Amino acid sequence: MSLDGLSILVSGGGSGIGRAATLAYLGAGARVTVVERSPAHAAALRTDAAALPLTVVEGDATSSEVLAEAVRTAVRTGGRLDRLTCCVGVFDHYASIRDLPVADLVAAAQEIWHSNVVSALAAVRTAWPELERARGSAILTLSESAFHPVGGGVLYGSSKWALRGVVQHLAVDLAPAVRVNGVAPGGTSGTKFSGLSALGGAESTVDARGGRSARIAATTLLQTTATPEDHAGAFLYLADPVAARVVTGVVINTDGGRAPVTAKTPEELA
Repeated sequence: MSLDGLSILVSGGGSGIGRAATLAYLGAGARVTVVERSPAHAAALRTDAAALPLTVVEGDATSSEVLAEAVRTAVRTGGRLDRLTCCVGVFDHYASIRDLPVADLVAAAQEIWHSNVVSALAAVRTAWPELERARGSAILTLSESAFHPVGGGVLYGSSKWALRGVVQHLAVDLAPAVRVNGVAPGGTSGTKFSGLSALGGAESTVDARGGRSARIAATTLLQTTATPEDHAGAFLYLADPVAARVVTGVVINTDGGRAPVTAKTPEELA
């Protein structure tokens, strides 16, 4: 697939699936602007893509000011903005509503929905005038949790279910000028997205518990554990101006197939 000449903005593109999508876009000929809040991830991405047309805006992709700066940067460096990919997210580490005081539950729900849902809506709204001008598209990153009660707790799962609805509603809202689609990865090794500050888990990443790859493989029909790069093809397809020209309101599941399982705890479905 060729993305030659396209200008693409990726929020949360410095690590994990966002990073894999960014490098795939660059490899297909696009010019990419990334929003990344981690200085270390931003520096590593700049190093690995040193010879490629990459610009990194360091900042929090849930901030309206940072998003506006990123859109301006993408237009300035690429001449326009053709594609938006949203990969920002935080994780709930399988928190159960049974274990949370109401005040903690409300704070955690507000934090995860702000990061996982509101940030995507804000990014699309900020980029929309440029995407409309280019007759472009937006791709949101969901999860297998948007389809099944696995891969996280009720806070994470509900935010991803919400994004599934956001994809379909935005596809209608922004038609006919802008296509909107999603990718729903399953459990993936090498992902580093963090937990919730409201629950004291901001420094803990999704891969902190050992044996995660084996647990993921055991619950997929293909008996395999995906890497971030395994999902990149879906992003490339949805960004392709020819192959996906008539595709909108669609979510591609890259989860290895869901196997029927009986688990004692939610963690066994991670």
